[in-house]
Amino acid sequence: MLPWKRLLRPLTALLLTAAVAAVPTAAAHASSAPDHGWNDYSCRPSATHPRPVVLVHGTFANATDNWLTLAPYLEARGYCVFSLDYGQLPGVPLVYGLGPIDKSAEQLQAYVDKVLAATGAAKADLVGHSQGGMMPRYYLKFLGGAAKVNTFVGIAPDNHGTTLNGLTKLLPYFPGAEDVIASAAPGLADQVAGSAFLAKLNAGGDTVPGVHYTVIATRYDEVVTPYTSQFLSGSDVHNVLIQNLCSADLSEHALLGLTDRIVFHEVANALDPTHASATTCLSALS
Repeated sequence: MLPWKRLLRPLTALLLTAAVAAVPTAAAHASSAPDHGWNDYSCRPSATHPRPVVLVHGTFANATDNWLTLAPYLEARGYCVFSLDYGQLPGVPLVYGLGPIDKSAEQLQAYVDKVLAATGAAKADLVGHSQGGMMPRYYLKFLGGAAKVNTFVGIAPDNHGTTLNGLTKLLPYFPGAEDVIASAAPGLADQVAGSAFLAKLNAGGDTVPGVHYTVIATRYDEVVTPYTSQFLSGSDVHNVLIQNLCSADLSEHALLGLTDRIVFHEVANALDPTHASATTCLSALS
């Protein structure tokens, strides 16, 4: 084994450990809280908002921490809101989205079925951040999700993978590096631009009929690069660059899904286009 490769294995493990350690102490308590404060399976969608909303977290996140602001925002507007954990790795607590993405999509499939059965709704809407804004496309395309989903909103999604500002292009210069990453955290390897997973996902077109797609991106995204790779092509796609709505919005990748109220306003517009209103910088105050 090459000397650098011996170092890469513990380095990968160290990065995973550091990601777990970086989760605030409050997150541990939040993740153990029953039903996250939403996930109310007795909730029945209203005539105004007839579909439950399923929130899909990103890589190194979980069903609680990713949605501490958006979930209450949507609940306050009368939606039945749900979220799931997916992509767990053995021995890695609190942070998820690290397992093979096709298997994560199967977890989403089962969860949407559970939500529809509980609420009595015929279809759900999906809102995802980062990997959570891309992974559901596998469910829609290959696992029958298009028949059960009306609207899908991706916030900073890595729809065509990421180069991490060019860093992933260095992997071929280190023989075996890609295999090490795929073994330690296959969900990360699947998101690298040019991966076999993404080739399958995007073959034959970005979208499937019957689903309304919205993509919300920021030009300051430092995780999914280039940011333009987030956008989808299709006849029922609304691609949004947040700076075109508010040039003063400097949110990067994480903040776009965690706290950006301008993004939240666009999410609300996508979920209920009949009552949509113009999104401006003032939408951050709504």
